[in-house]
Amino acid sequence: MLQICREPRRERIGCLNWPEAFPYRPEAFCELSHSGECLHLRYLVTEAAVRAVCAADGEHSWEDSCVEFFFAPREDGLYYNLECTCVGKIYLCRGRERHGRERLPEALCSGIRRRCTLGEEPFGLREEPTSWEVLLDIPASTFGLETFEGLQARGNLYKCGDKLPVPHYLSWAPIDTPKPDFHRPEFFDTMVFV
Repeated sequence: MLQICREPRRERIGCLNWPEAFPYRPEAFCELSHSGECLHLRYLVTEAAVRAVCAADGEHSWEDSCVEFFFAPREDGLYYNLECTCVGKIYLCRGRERHGRERLPEALCSGIRRRCTLGEEPFGLREEPTSWEVLLDIPASTFGLETFEGLQARGNLYKCGDKLPVPHYLSWAPIDTPKPDFHRPEFFDTMVFV
C-alpha cells in the first residue's frame, strides 16, 4: 500500500519482472504527492541511452524513453493508462482491459502540465548515459474525479522503452505474467490519498 499525501514520497520503480528476457534495470523513481485537486508525479530516471521520437500526444510513447502511471480510481474495473515520454508527449486512454481502450480527448491531455529536463522537442536516439526528469501535474478531472482527497484507489508505476537499444520493462508493484504486460490491473497495488 502507498500513502500519497501533500508532501512528496519517493518510490522506486525497480521490479524486474522478466529478468531472463529483459535483465536491464535503469534507475527509475517517482515522487508522488497531491493537493486535493491535482496529483503531482515527478519521475527521475537514469538510463544508458535515451530515445525521444514521438512528436505529439497520442503517438507510441512506450517505444521512447517512457514512464507510465496506470490508475483505477474506483472499483468498477475501469482504469486509466497515462504514458509520458522523456520530452512530455502523453498517451492517455481508459478501459477495463488491454483491448478496446478509449483514447481520451485532447483537452484532457492538454490539461496535464508537464515540465521536462530534456526539453519538449523530439531528438531521436542518444546512445549515452542520461539522467532526466518529467514532472506531471494531473487534475483530478482527468480521471473523472472532483478531488483526490480521501480517495482509496489502485495503480502501478512503470518505466519502459520498447525501441531503445536495450528494451526494458520495470514496475513499482510486481507483475506475475510470463511476458511483459502492464495492462494487468490484478497486480495494481493500493494507493490511499491522505
